[in-house]
Amino acid sequence: MGSQIYGRCFFFVFALILSAASAALPSNKSSTTAVNSNSVLVALLDSHYTELAELVEKALLLQTLEEAVGNHNVTIFAPKNEALERQLDPEFKRFLLEPGNLKSLQTLLMFHIIPSRIGSTQWPDSGSGRHHKTLSGNHEHLHLTTHKPTGRKSVNSAQIIRPDDVTRPDGVIHGIERLLIPRSVEDDFNRRRNLRTISAIHPEGAPEVDPRTHRLKKPAPPVPVGAPPVLPIYDALAPGPSLAPAPAPGPGGPKHHFDGESQVKDFIHTLLHYGGYNEMADILVNLTSLATEMGRLVSEGYVLTVLAPNDEAMAKLTTDQLSEPGAPEQIVYYHIIPEYQTEESMYNSVKRFGKVRYDTLRLPHKVVAQEADGSVKFGQGDVSAYLFDPDIYTDGRISVQGIDGVLYPTEEEEAKTEKKSAPVVKVAAKPRRGKLMEVACRMLGAHFSTCQ
Repeated sequence: MGSQIYGRCFFFVFALILSAASAALPSNKSSTTAVNSNSVLVALLDSHYTELAELVEKALLLQTLEEAVGNHNVTIFAPKNEALERQLDPEFKRFLLEPGNLKSLQTLLMFHIIPSRIGSTQWPDSGSGRHHKTLSGNHEHLHLTTHKPTGRKSVNSAQIIRPDDVTRPDGVIHGIERLLIPRSVEDDFNRRRNLRTISAIHPEGAPEVDPRTHRLKKPAPPVPVGAPPVLPIYDALAPGPSLAPAPAPGPGGPKHHFDGESQVKDFIHTLLHYGGYNEMADILVNLTSLATEMGRLVSEGYVLTVLAPNDEAMAKLTTDQLSEPGAPEQIVYYHIIPEYQTEESMYNSVKRFGKVRYDTLRLPHKVVAQEADGSVKFGQGDVSAYLFDPDIYTDGRISVQGIDGVLYPTEEEEAKTEKKSAPVVKVAAKPRRGKLMEVACRMLGAHFSTCQ
């Protein structure tokens, strides 16, 4: 009897201790709601919207979307794959995938999700639109409308091409024709690509010495606004005697005032927005001394034509070609002609004269142009490029012509340069006596001093 009472008491006390210990232990339940296999998020990742699913994974939004789907019944607007593969601006896509722009990518994707379920039957009637908040967290809304004539449904400016494409208990996915870009992301993109932060810093160092007089150079007197350049462009570019005549003048503005720095920034900005010439623009931006010198030359009244290789051509440059000191500058200098040329003027020249040799800022090398296949071809042999995108930028002082290759001085031109630079030794030749003088000396019997 006593042993039974003792056993029951022991079991009761053990049960109390076990329950207290279980209450004291932390709970293993996660704070986030688990997403089942029938979730709209799982359906999105397994759907044919592969480009959007890939962006969601790169934006590290899976956990955030799991919480959103667990708390809301959502509506997702999914752009078709073609809109993200081929129809999206490559520069903007590169901006979104940069690690420093992760916040912009997250904002863009969350802008496509509404924290409420809106099926195709719940769309607003024609003539009356409706604004809905998104999960992007900003004050921008999505505007849902139905167009009267056709009954076509749209969200902002994108047409709904596959309504109710994927339906699940916790959400619905509508297929749309294009990507929805919030204004905040667009402003961030334009602000990061803005070239107003480019500063042209003039180098400051020891005073310059004139190599001809061995005296300190005196600052040149200011040139009146609109006046032609005092020196040839090569004297303005580097010290030493000029090796070429001054460039042909280009058309001036009505006020005869040249702001070279602004014009250089303008044409670099044009290269970025044109697309396909980002590498050339980056070289000009990063090499601030080169952009500064170009701006100074234009401000002093000189004109320039830039042969800009596209990104495909610049991608073929090897590390050895760019690793040598001053190699990028020398490459760009060989692509700058100290004349104002357009596609029409260059084509007319090569059509009329066959081959035309243009001076470059890489002294003393010249670039050869000739007519080929109805276009202008620069260079010779394997080192050649065609005029690919004509007149990308023309403002009367700077002309930018897109080419499909990177130009280098040929070996033949290098050999000619070496021959020209070699010293010429003159040997005094013995004077030769003419036949008429010899006949005269024989007749006169060689009595004169000139015959001896």
